[in-house]
Amino acid sequence: MSGTLSLLGREVTRFYRQPSRVIGVFGLPLMFWAVMGLGFGGQFAIGGENTMTYFFPGSILMVVLFTSIFSTISVIEDRHSGFLQGVLVSPAPRSAIVLGKVFGGTLLGLIQGILLTLFLWVTAGFPAWDQVLASVASLMLISLVLTALGFVFAWRLDSVQGFHGVMNLVLMPMWILSGALFPLPGSGVLRLLMLLNPLHYGLELFRGAVNGALVWTAPTTPRCALVLIGFGLALLPLSLKVIQIRGRESAV
Repeated sequence: MSGTLSLLGREVTRFYRQPSRVIGVFGLPLMFWAVMGLGFGGQFAIGGENTMTYFFPGSILMVVLFTSIFSTISVIEDRHSGFLQGVLVSPAPRSAIVLGKVFGGTLLGLIQGILLTLFLWVTAGFPAWDQVLASVASLMLISLVLTALGFVFAWRLDSVQGFHGVMNLVLMPMWILSGALFPLPGSGVLRLLMLLNPLHYGLELFRGAVNGALVWTAPTTPRCALVLIGFGLALLPLSLKVIQIRGRESAV
């Protein structure tokens, strides 16, 4: 636990000591929300909501996505600087590296998402406390899934440029197909792709919670939660497996 907490604290401190990263995480999603919401506002509604309200949860999802990318880049940077090699030969188990990096990125994504969500609640009014807790829980699960996925790719790559390319190829389509830009179609290939995307379930859960419209008795609520939890539980062992394989390759 001490190794995990040390790496977790290092990730948080490192992120907030680099203002350019913080600006990058918040800047593009807020710009997207303002341009899309104001550009389409008053012209039509999406899913029964005005465009500003509809795009806001997707913008927060983008913040969490960018935070996970920035946090897992540190895996490659630590390898180049020699810090990671020092951690690998320390007495700390390799599970501490996985948990420290993944939980550190999860905490960062959760903090960023909560800050923007508070902005919405301050201006529009706070929902019930169970909806607040549901919003925090769904953000935490989404951040865990994205950070663990980013860790799996970052551990296998040696180039920051290559990592950015892979993340753009994987995470951006996941975000687009999450329902951030358009609701789930009634049929067709696009509907199938969105239903196979774990971020779709995370965004649906978060959108219902943040807008105060989450219905606990609805069948979609436990299904969305179970999909997110299952995907996160699958990615954590995969992250540990990846780090063990890389360690054996390095030893050879």
